[in-house]
Amino acid sequence: MESAPLNEEPTPVPRWRLWIHLVLVTSYLAAAMFVGLGRNKSDHPALSHTAGGLLEVCFFEVLSIGVVLGLAWWASRVTMDDLRLRWRGRIQPVLFGAAYSVGLRVAVGICAALVAMVLLAARVATVDSLEHLVQKNRPDVETVVDVSAMRDNPVYYWLTLTVVSFVVAGLREELWRASFLAGLEKLWPKQFGSMGGKVGAAFIASVIFGLGHLSMGWLAAVMAGLLGFGLGCIMVFHRSIWPAVMAHGFFDATSMALIPMALEMMKQLPQH
Repeated sequence: MESAPLNEEPTPVPRWRLWIHLVLVTSYLAAAMFVGLGRNKSDHPALSHTAGGLLEVCFFEVLSIGVVLGLAWWASRVTMDDLRLRWRGRIQPVLFGAAYSVGLRVAVGICAALVAMVLLAARVATVDSLEHLVQKNRPDVETVVDVSAMRDNPVYYWLTLTVVSFVVAGLREELWRASFLAGLEKLWPKQFGSMGGKVGAAFIASVIFGLGHLSMGWLAAVMAGLLGFGLGCIMVFHRSIWPAVMAHGFFDATSMALIPMALEMMKQLPQH
C-alpha cells in the first residue's frame, strides 16, 4: 500500500470564497458607518446612558463582529497566522502597545500641527479661522458616550476605559483590520504579499476605517484614518494583532479619560 506524500501542498482556496470573505468584512464596516450616520440625529449616545446598557451594547457589538468574521472565516478558511492572531512574547505586546499608544498620539499631534503651520504660512487660514474650524468640526463624542455619565458614574467611567477601549474598540476593530488585510493578501498575493504591499494594504484599510468614523465628523474621520494606518503598520511589522490591540486600547482609554475635561475646555474657546 502506498503512503501519502509527506509534503503535500494544501488545496488552494477558490477565489470566490476569498471574495465572500472580503465582501463580508468590508460590508460590516460599511453597515456600521451608515448606522452611525443615522444615529447623529438621535439624542441617545450609541453606548447607552447606564452601566448596564453599556455592557449590553458592548456584548452585541462583539457578537455582531464575531458572527460576521466567523462567516468570513468559514468561507475563506484563513489560518491563525493569516489573521496574525498569535501572541508573540510574554508581556511584550502589552509593553509595545503602551509605547506605541504614546507614539501614535505624538504622531497624530505632529501631523495636525504641520497642517496648521502650512495653512498659516500659505495664508490660507488664520489662527481665528483654525480655532473656528476645530470648534465646528470637533469629534462629536456625545453621539458615542454619555459624557455626563462618565463624569458622575464611576462604574460607567471605568467600563468605558476598560471594556469599551480594549474590547469594543481595540480587539473588535483590530480583528476587523486583520481580517481585511488577510482578504487582500489572499486575493492579490503578488500586490500585497511583500512588506511594501502589506503597508499599502494597511493604508487602504485606514482609508476605509476613517470613513467608518464619519458619524463623528470629518475631523474625527481623518484622525481615525491616521491612527488606523499606524495600527495597521504595527500589526504588519509585528506579524500579530496584539501590540496593535493594546496600542488601540491604551490610546482610546487615555482619550476617554480626558473627554470630560477636553469638552469643558472646548466650551470655553471664543465663539466666532
